[in-house]
Amino acid sequence: MAGPRRTRLSPDERRQQLVALGVAALADRPLEAVTVEELAAQAGVSPGLVHYYFGNRQGLHSAIVRTARDAMLHATEPRGDLPPQERLRDTLDRFVDFVRDHHATFYSIVRGAASGDEQVRTTVQHARDVLAGHLRDVFEEIGVPPSPLREAALHAWISFAEQALVEAATDRQVGPGELAGFLERSALGVVAALHPPASADD
Repeated sequence: MAGPRRTRLSPDERRQQLVALGVAALADRPLEAVTVEELAAQAGVSPGLVHYYFGNRQGLHSAIVRTARDAMLHATEPRGDLPPQERLRDTLDRFVDFVRDHHATFYSIVRGAASGDEQVRTTVQHARDVLAGHLRDVFEEIGVPPSPLREAALHAWISFAEQALVEAATDRQVGPGELAGFLERSALGVVAALHPPASADD
């Protein structure tokens, strides 16, 4: 039986093709199950060529996660023309939509934080830092002053939101607006928790 017909591509096009195949593979398997041999067979090239482009399996996985991360960050880029709370809700609406459409990819990104590959962990942490920065901007615009506790709260909420998205984004009993609203209220609850109530003596 003949194998896949090899298409002549430029080096950049071939590399992009292999990464795209890797991202697509995340739809039905975890990152660690994506192999050089499988992607090479799909692209109609030798495993040696994949190693040439990415160095090794870890390099391939790192490129796949970076591409998935960049797609997520692009899809959830905040709209600067909106006031802070509306911007937060709009971003969360799009975040929920992204995870519903690319749940396995998102799950692979989240799982990457526990990866034994330092490059993958660094890639995932970069995504978390960007998302925390978006929330930090909202907090500052609604009057939450900088503090070590605010930073801890920002990153804790990111972890909380990740878990909520993993568990509920594809649950058809939970509507996308319901989930986005829950995440919005939880973020604003963090704001409230950073402002302790005035005591009776104040």
